[in-house]
Amino acid sequence: MNRRAFLSLSAVSPLAPLLPAFARQPPKARELAADLVVVGGGVGGVAAALAAARSGLKVVLTEQYDWVGGQLTSQAVPPDEHPWIEDRGSTKTYRLFRQKVRDFYARNYPLTDAARKNPRLNPGNGSVSRLCHEPRVALAVLLEMLAPHVSAGRVRMLQGVPVRAETDGDRVAAVTLAGRDDLRTVLTAPYFVDATEDAAVVTLSRTESVTGAESRRDTKEPHAPADAAPDNVQAFTACFAIDYDPDADHTIPKPPGYDFWRRYEPKLTPPWPGRLLAWEYSDPVTLKPRAPGFDPDGPVKGVNLWTYRRILDRRNFAGGWFVSNPFTDVCLVNWPQNDYLPGVLPSGPAPAGGPDHAARAKDLSLSLLYWMQTEAPRGGNRKDGWRGLRLRPDVVGTDDGLAMAPYVRESRRIAAVFTVTENHVGVEARARLLKKKPGEFAAEKFPDTVGTGSYRIDLHPSTGGDNYVDVSSLPFQVPLGALIPVRVENLLPACKNIGTTHVTNGCYRLHPVEWGVGEAVGELVAFCRARKRVPRQVRKDAKLLAEFQDRLAAAGVDLDWPDDIAKTVR
Repeated sequence: MNRRAFLSLSAVSPLAPLLPAFARQPPKARELAADLVVVGGGVGGVAAALAAARSGLKVVLTEQYDWVGGQLTSQAVPPDEHPWIEDRGSTKTYRLFRQKVRDFYARNYPLTDAARKNPRLNPGNGSVSRLCHEPRVALAVLLEMLAPHVSAGRVRMLQGVPVRAETDGDRVAAVTLAGRDDLRTVLTAPYFVDATEDAAVVTLSRTESVTGAESRRDTKEPHAPADAAPDNVQAFTACFAIDYDPDADHTIPKPPGYDFWRRYEPKLTPPWPGRLLAWEYSDPVTLKPRAPGFDPDGPVKGVNLWTYRRILDRRNFAGGWFVSNPFTDVCLVNWPQNDYLPGVLPSGPAPAGGPDHAARAKDLSLSLLYWMQTEAPRGGNRKDGWRGLRLRPDVVGTDDGLAMAPYVRESRRIAAVFTVTENHVGVEARARLLKKKPGEFAAEKFPDTVGTGSYRIDLHPSTGGDNYVDVSSLPFQVPLGALIPVRVENLLPACKNIGTTHVTNGCYRLHPVEWGVGEAVGELVAFCRARKRVPRQVRKDAKLLAEFQDRLAAAGVDLDWPDDIAKTVR
């Protein structure tokens, strides 16, 4: 077997400080074999494991953090979804997950009568989603969904970080996982799924990939830059949860970098309106200055950031039951003010001695909180700052009150046999291409569809100095070709690492799409194992493709949009 060299742990992992310990003495090692190894227990990773396990495959599911669930849990991001999510535009199992979240609250929480009778309960009543809920509840539901497969021996869950990938020609032969002790686990399987936030296995296996922004020459996208910019990726965010007690002072110690962040002005094109730590920021669509309100005490004119990503609304629950005194809402902070712009997290190793961007992003988030507690303008005759704002480490499962994992919006992406571009799904781009008016056309119909999704093309400010790119899109399909690498036969993506561009990543990166991608690849592996074919053969063979799509439809995967929705501009 020709086993190629591998990249170091420091290239892809926050556990890089363990590397010297590993180097000092030979690590302990064991080997585990499975039908499928899913590296990364985020939204897509869990969905892939569930889909493969229900088909009878033995799956190893790995995760570096204490919680599986990725965006839903360790990153603490309430689901961003489209307006039809309750009934269509996802998979049956994703909708089951959502229902189980509501059922969890109904079984375990003291809901008011009105909340208990509401079939579409939104625990936080956050305006960003029809289902804003606590990360711990998502974790409980995901573990419940995995439990039967774990008990039956079909799913084995391991904690650790991928540190090595061995290859044999155009196949991944093994992935080595490093645990928090000296134990390393060599994982072997006929198929591997990379569901990590940084495309770790893609990187380690040297699978052909793309980072950052492609050039307009290559993609023909209206919103692509003239020249490729591999280091230009969307900002990532260290999210956190807070509540509010108006009669107490919960001011945190002044963060080490507060003076820097207090003065920091993003250098973006078009320009940001001023300092990052301010209520005013660029409107994502118009790019004009925008100043939403913030007030945990009551309503404000326009958008209230307090309720935007609120994950617990006290009006849904019987008073006096929560620890908070007085009982208060819980708000999840994932705002423009704590998007981290000075450096790249997911796209490879930092220069020796370079800044720890993950740590600096946490410092930014704590600085935002400190600013809100001490200096944020409140308007009227009120003293600046809300000293009663309180970190809720119990909500996110950490000691420092910040989410376990950074919220990564953009990853390294496979070079796929088919790449989704803005011309396939963007309203403006397709109007130019088809010479039609919005409302007269739909997104590109992909004959190899394996799922659906819908979201605006929403690019947050980027490390290369771009301000928001937030433009209309159409309800879209997920093509199988975007899930197949150009060369490697047995490695499939199940996160934000599919065959999109920098631009279309902006609408394919959300929770239900990631779940759908994971479910599709889990089903694909089971199908390929049964038919003794590889994924690219399934896509090329019309009969095999039709059989696979029938399998997905039978599992409850939506493959297309109804005509009355397909032309809807978002």
